[in-house]
Amino acid sequence: MHNEIKDINFGKAAHRYDDSWGMILRRFYRLLLEQVSLTQDMTILDIGCGTGTMLRKMADSCPINGYGIDIQENMINEAKRKCPEMLFHVSRCEETPFEDDTFDAIITCLAYHHFSDREGFAKESARILKPGGVLYIADPRFPKILRKPMNAVFSHLRIAGAFYTASEIFENLAAFGFEPDGYVLKGFAQVVKLKLAKII
Repeated sequence: MHNEIKDINFGKAAHRYDDSWGMILRRFYRLLLEQVSLTQDMTILDIGCGTGTMLRKMADSCPINGYGIDIQENMINEAKRKCPEMLFHVSRCEETPFEDDTFDAIITCLAYHHFSDREGFAKESARILKPGGVLYIADPRFPKILRKPMNAVFSHLRIAGAFYTASEIFENLAAFGFEPDGYVLKGFAQVVKLKLAKII
């Protein structure tokens, strides 16, 4: 269909993804790794896991139970090669194969701005995250003078994607039981932390 929303396809470059985007990726990986409170054997899902590099870095720092999903099969194949002890699935963010209350933490790095169904992502994350669990969103934070025209171009070209401030991300997820739990910004890299409200 002519009006169909298009996703950007990174799968063709899966084997060289980390090298071609290395400097940018490392900045986000480093900032996210600093923010996630890792504990031994915690269960973590990386949504939009790409080649599994972030999970590999976490597991090398602390023993975890790692899971990843991505819509690109080539990315998942690379992730399985890089992290053979972890479980990976080809899946969209709004409809995952996991049971309710499965994960201690969910991370998504440089993926949130690509999601075409951010409401579906929020709802699904709330379903599979344990009450009191934390969602970490690492994504670019551009000044308004750049962000607004970039988002307008995405919309005009019918490409799934939009960039958000931390306050907008907090607002996007508030209706699904998430509460602000911190925010850090270094240059154009931001990590937004949201805690899923505990059931009383």
